[in-house]
Amino acid sequence: MSIDLAACSDGELAALAIGGRQAAYGELMRRHRDGIFRLLRGHSGDADAALDLTQQAFIAAFAALRSYDGARPFRLWIARIAINKAHDWNRRRKVRRMFTFARPIDEASGIADPGIPADVQLDDRRALERTMRAIAQLPVNLRDVLVLRTIEGMSQAESAGVLGVSEKAVETRLYRARSKLMEMLRD
Repeated sequence: MSIDLAACSDGELAALAIGGRQAAYGELMRRHRDGIFRLLRGHSGDADAALDLTQQAFIAAFAALRSYDGARPFRLWIARIAINKAHDWNRRRKVRRMFTFARPIDEASGIADPGIPADVQLDDRRALERTMRAIAQLPVNLRDVLVLRTIEGMSQAESAGVLGVSEKAVETRLYRARSKLMEMLRD
């Protein structure tokens, strides 16, 4: 009998994946990869790094799948793993910067949309890149909250659950993150 994986809950998919159904884990990845990519893009400020980190997060999640509690949202569990991968990446990046003066390669430009003038696209891209760099420079505790709440669209309660802090701490950190970001972008 064939199971409709798209109709299964995340907990059911995790149980099937633990039982050896690779397609079940593939469905979990399909459901959550875009959100995890956005989360990691917000952390790293770099689409290529975010793609690598997304892959690392899903590999780590698969290896730790037996520790997943099917009663809890998979989205929050994988987000915590992804954030840990982003923190590891940031630590490694800081160490590498100590040993080299090389700058990261800028993102390649996308194909231009014929409906939007090139100068407007360029200005928009520069503004987005500047904002993403500023977000990536925020202190980790502020960046985590800002990315989860603003970019990933998680609720205050979900963000608190992922980060292991109170909802009030999420609210305070989000306020500080937005203030700091506005200050950074003013310069």
